[in-house]
Formats: sequence, C-alpha cells, structure tokens
Amino acid sequence: MVEFNCSSVDCLLEKYYLSTMYSLEFIFGILGNGLVMFGYLFCMRKWSSGSIYLFNLCLSDFTFLCTLPLLIQSYAKGHWIFNALLCYSNRYLLHANLYTSILFLTFISIDRYLIIKFPFKDHLMQRKVMAGTISIGIWIVVMLEIAPILFFIELSQNSQCLSYGSSGMAAYSLIYSICLTLTGFIIPLCTMCVFYMKMVRFLRNRSENLRSSISLEKPLTLVSVAVIVFFILFTPYHIMRNVRIASRMDSLQLSNETMITINSIYVISRPIAFLNSVINPVFYFLMGDNFREMLLARFRHLLQVIKCRCVYGFTSSCNQSRSYTTD
Repeated sequence: MVEFNCSSVDCLLEKYYLSTMYSLEFIFGILGNGLVMFGYLFCMRKWSSGSIYLFNLCLSDFTFLCTLPLLIQSYAKGHWIFNALLCYSNRYLLHANLYTSILFLTFISIDRYLIIKFPFKDHLMQRKVMAGTISIGIWIVVMLEIAPILFFIELSQNSQCLSYGSSGMAAYSLIYSICLTLTGFIIPLCTMCVFYMKMVRFLRNRSENLRSSISLEKPLTLVSVAVIVFFILFTPYHIMRNVRIASRMDSLQLSNETMITINSIYVISRPIAFLNSVINPVFYFLMGDNFREMLLARFRHLLQVIKCRCVYGFTSSCNQSRSYTTD
C-alpha cells in the first residue's frame, strides 16, 4: 500500500504528535494501571463500593490502552495498516473508555460524599451488591450510547481510519455529538460539581465535630482532583470535536486555512482528553481504602520471600515471613 503523504499542519500533527503522545500514554498508562490491577487482584482482601468503582475504572483504562498500539503504528506510518473491522472496533472501544471513565469518576465522587455524610451507616448506594449492579449498568448504558459512532466512523479513500470528528455526514454527526456531549460529559460534570459543593458545605457545617470524626481529607481531595481532571482534560476535546464537525458542514463554507486550523486544535485536544487513563491511578492512592499501604505491604512481603529463599532456601523462616496483613 502506498503511504499517504500530507504536508499540512494537521496531517503532520497526526503523524508525529499523536504517535508520540499515544506512545507515552501507553507506556505510563500500562505501568500505572498494571500496578493498580496487581494491587486489586493480589492485595485487596476487603472490597467496598468505592473499590468496585475504582477497579472498573482501571478496567476501562486498560481497554483504552489496548487500542493504542494500533493507533500508534498507523499514525506513524501515515495510514491505517489494519483491516476495516479493527478500525471500527478501535474507535468504538476508545470512546467507550472515555465515557465509562467519566461515569465511574462521577459515582466515585458520589461514593466519597456518602462516606462523609453517613460514616457509620450502611447506605444503599454503598452496598457492594448495589455498586456491582451500578457498574454493570454503566458498561451497558455506555456501550449502547456509543453504538451510533459505528455509523459515522469510516475509512477514507487514502486508507485513513478517520476519527469520529472527521468522519460521517457532518449534519447528522453534529446532532449526535452534541447529545453525547450533554449526556456523557456535561451532566456527569454537573453532578460531580454538585456533590463536591455538598461535601464542602457539609464539612463547613460540621467543622466543630471533625476532630472526633473519621478523616475526611482524602475523600474531599479525591473529589477535588476528579473535578479538576474533568474540566482540564475533557472540556477542550468536547468543544473542539463539535467545532470540527460543524466546520465540515457545507453551509459554513470555511476556507481551507480555517479548516486546517480547527482540525489542528482538534488533533491536539484528543490525547489530552485520554490522559485520564494515565492520571486515573492517582485516585487509587487518594481513596480511603488504604490501597497504598496494602500495596506496599505486598511488595515488602514479596521482597522478604525472595530474600529468604536466596539466603535460607525453603526454610521455616521464609514461611514465617508470609504472615502479613493487607486488610
């Protein structure tokens, strides 16, 4: 297949900027989320509603990271080097990760608020069965919500697996994109802001009792970081995606230079939005489930076992080092 040559700014950004950014996101995302997956699978003894949401968030990030090698190779080559089915599935999974991450982060903020509001009460939303049910529901809702993207994604005549903002009929695609922005981003963002404000107001009203209460700093920090991540990472992408789709409408009759400028900004915003898969592991260390302590205890135990086996062999002293707690 002949490589498609393009010297415009947007094409160069796709070839060099996207391939570089996605490579960095893949490397650091695999390391961070791999560490978290290890912690949940081998360290977590007692699961809570928050840990269920966080595990699903990590699973969603892994789904996205699995799509990156195909994108990296194709952007570096200058054309899509795989079959059409992989193009559709890749774009579908990429957007599924984006909106499942947003919803899981939203429910994490709700869960943190309930921990502060009802620290000694078994609230319905904090039961593990309910958290599991909500998690399954999020996956199903997002998969159905993202399904129409399959009708807009297309392979161009020069073998480019076009992004959602650059493919499909602009008029119909814009309507769907606006609806997706509203339901998948704006409503969850507003929900997170509401619960953040409720949390701040509650802490302010109960400030005189905080000394005798449980530590509330970590839940508040978690929601604060989540709101910042929402605003900084996701807002530029959703704005530019809609602008990019609108710019392709024939009724606007934009100049070629304007089209290139809009597409260039849209290209820049894409990997920024998906940086959430690299940043999300920070939530596992900010949550109130002692995840960091459990993970460090597990690594200390593994190092002790390796040391014992190297020095003493398979002796009882090694077996004694296995007595550690991760609860």
